[in-house]
Amino acid sequence: MGSKNSTATKRADALRSIEAIVQAAAECLGRNPEASLSEIARAAGVGRVTLYAHFTSRAEVVDAALSRAIDRGNEALDAVDLTGDPLLALARYVEAGWQLVDQARALLVAAQKELSAGRIRELHSGPAARVETLVARGRAEGVFRTDLPIAWLVNVLHTIMHSATEEIRAGRLTSDRAAGHITATVLAAFTPPGRPVPEPDGGV
Repeated sequence: MGSKNSTATKRADALRSIEAIVQAAAECLGRNPEASLSEIARAAGVGRVTLYAHFTSRAEVVDAALSRAIDRGNEALDAVDLTGDPLLALARYVEAGWQLVDQARALLVAAQKELSAGRIRELHSGPAARVETLVARGRAEGVFRTDLPIAWLVNVLHTIMHSATEEIRAGRLTSDRAAGHITATVLAAFTPPGRPVPEPDGGV
């Protein structure tokens, strides 16, 4: 009986350590994408040996931190109303999605250095599925273009969002103006050829 309790205690301790490391990684990398594993371990209140017992590389730590951020972001996006006019729903999605991307800007920089583009896409599959559903509905209602694949349009949206972080880092864009720029660009990209491009506020 004692060994079972001991095993359960060790497992609980391990889970606590992992959670502390992932949280510290999200915070440290969120401030500085170059944050070292030593800094992350210190912030988590664990030693490097403990960190390496759970994560074999910096890439694994970054992966876990980005996964956590995206999971929390998905919870926030669940609250966004994507019903009604697809154009207005898209604008609401961009506004909410950009806030999440903006908060995770530095973490995304770290992820782009440590993880493959394929892995980053895989981690974003939840948000991507949400947009795919919205785009499919917009196409069915004749609002979004049908001459390009849905997956391509979704990729365009997320690429523009991530490009906005680069523009901010380069000093060519401010965070508060980014959502408007993204929405205007995406509406132009999604509008069927030959149609007037809607204004981001819902006008034409």
